[in-house]
Amino acid sequence: MKKLLALALALGLRLCAQTGEPPLIPDGDFEATDTAWPLPPGAAIVAETNNHFLRLQADAPDLYIATPIAIPVSPGHEAYRFDFRARFAGIIAGTKQWHDGRIILDFKDAEGRRITSPPPPYFKKTSSGWIHKTIEFTVPDHAATLEITPVLFNVRAGTLDLDDLSLVPIPAAPVITRQEATAAARAADTARRAALVKPRVPAPPADQMPPALRVTKNQIQTDDGREVWLQGLAVPSLVWVSNGERVLESIQVALDDWRANCIRLPVNDRFWIGKGPYQKDGGAAYRQLVEDAANLCASRGAYLILDLHRFRAPEQRDIDFWHDAASRFKNHPAILFDLFNEPHDISWQVWQNGGPTGVERTSDAPDENDERLRVFESVGMQRLVDTVRAAGAENIVIVGGLDWAYDLSGILDGHALEDPAGRGIVYSTHVYPWKRDWQGKFLEVARLHPVLVGELGSDPKPLPPPRDNLEPSETWVPDMLGLIQKHRLHWTAWCFHHSATPRMIEDWTFAPTPYWGQYVKDALAGKQFELHRLR
Repeated sequence: MKKLLALALALGLRLCAQTGEPPLIPDGDFEATDTAWPLPPGAAIVAETNNHFLRLQADAPDLYIATPIAIPVSPGHEAYRFDFRARFAGIIAGTKQWHDGRIILDFKDAEGRRITSPPPPYFKKTSSGWIHKTIEFTVPDHAATLEITPVLFNVRAGTLDLDDLSLVPIPAAPVITRQEATAAARAADTARRAALVKPRVPAPPADQMPPALRVTKNQIQTDDGREVWLQGLAVPSLVWVSNGERVLESIQVALDDWRANCIRLPVNDRFWIGKGPYQKDGGAAYRQLVEDAANLCASRGAYLILDLHRFRAPEQRDIDFWHDAASRFKNHPAILFDLFNEPHDISWQVWQNGGPTGVERTSDAPDENDERLRVFESVGMQRLVDTVRAAGAENIVIVGGLDWAYDLSGILDGHALEDPAGRGIVYSTHVYPWKRDWQGKFLEVARLHPVLVGELGSDPKPLPPPRDNLEPSETWVPDMLGLIQKHRLHWTAWCFHHSATPRMIEDWTFAPTPYWGQYVKDALAGKQFELHRLR
C-alpha cells in the first residue's frame, strides 16, 4: 500500500513536553475549538472522520487566500525544523511562477520589517494523498518573529489542505570552510567506496543458515517437514530513499527486541539499478544494503521477504528486476520473493496471464492512493513466476491478489498460478480496517494454500483517501490478530518506521505506538488474542 506518507510529529511534541513549553505553533493540528488561525473567505477548518485540518480553496481565479500567523522567536533559537502534512488537488498556477500554493516563511524584526525568507515549500497540480514534508532553516540576527503564511497565491483554481504543523528549535549547523567541506566529501566518498568492496554484514556459514522453506499444501515447511509460522513486520524506507533510514538497526531491533522471525523489505526497482537522484554507483550500494539485510536476518535464524513495491500490474521493468534479483539471491535459504506489491484495477485474466490494463476502475471501494490509471500491456503474474524460475531460483514466491492485494478469491476460480520448478507459491493479502468479507476474500483460499497477510495495520487518524468505515484500533486490531493466530496465517505488519502510517513506533527509540505497535509487539512475544467477529 502506498502509505509512504509520513505523519510523524512526535519529536516536536516530546521536546515541548521535556521543556514544559507549549508548541511554538498554536493549534498546529487544528483540533482546538477556538482556533488561533485567521480564516478569511476561502479558508476553513474542515473535519474528516475524527481529524481536523486547514483547507484553502480557490473557487475563482486570481484570489489571494492567506492565513498568516506570527511566531515569536525566542532568544537562543539558532535554527528551526518545520514539519507539516499537505494534500493538494487541482492547483493551476497563475500568471507568475510563484502563483501557486505555498507556505511563505518571513523572519521580521521588532518593527515588523522583513529580514529574510527561507525558501517556501510550494504545491502545484495534485498530490497522491497526504504527504509529509520537513524543512530546516537558520534564524537570522535580530529576528523577532517568524511569520508563517499558508496561501493560495493568485492561482486559477485549486485546493490546499494542511495539517500537523510543527516548529521545533534545533542547533544551527556548524559553519565549515570550503577546504573542510572538500576534505569531508572526499573522506565520505572513500568510505562509501570501501563499503562497496565487501559486505557490511557477512553471510553466516552455510551450516548456520536458517533452513530453506517450501510450500506443502497450505503450510510453509522445512525440507524435513517441520511447519514454520512467519511472523514479523515491514522495514520500508528503501522505497523512498536509496540509502535507507536506519534499515539494519531497525531489523536488528525487530528481530532481537520485538521477536519477529520475518522481515518484509520493500524495495524500489529504480534505486536497484541506480536511477535515484543521488546515486552514482549504478545501484551497487543499494543492492549491497539489501544483501546486508538478508544476511542480518539469516544470522539470527530469521527470514527476509524481498518485496518489489510496485502497484497496478506488472510490466517489462518488473521482469528485468526479477531476472537480476532472482539471479543474485537464487536459492538463498533465508530469502522469499514478493513479486509485486499491490495489483489493482485489472481483471483476473490480466492479473494471471497479462494483457491490456485499460483505465476503468474495477471497484467502487476507495482507492489506496489516487494514482492516475494508464493503459499499458501487462505481462501478468505467471510471467514473473516464470522469470524467477528461469534464473535458477527455487525460492518461495509470494503473490498478492487484486484490490490492492486484498482479494484472493480468483485463486479458487481458475486463476491459481503454476510453479512446477520451484518451492511453491504463497498468496498474499493486505488487510486494513476498511476491507470487508474476510471469509470470501482470503480465508477460503487459506484452506488450500498458505496465505501471508503481507500488510495490516490500524491508525487513529483516517488514512488517505478519506474513509467513512474505519473503526477504533481497540476493536479491529485484537480481532485481526485473533484471526491470524486462529488460522496460523503468516503476517508482516505495516510498518516499522515512525513516519509511514500505520506506524508501529513513535520515533527512533523504537517505542511502540499504543494504538498499533504495542499490539504487534505483544503478539510477536506470544500474547494470544481472541477473534470476536469477522468483518
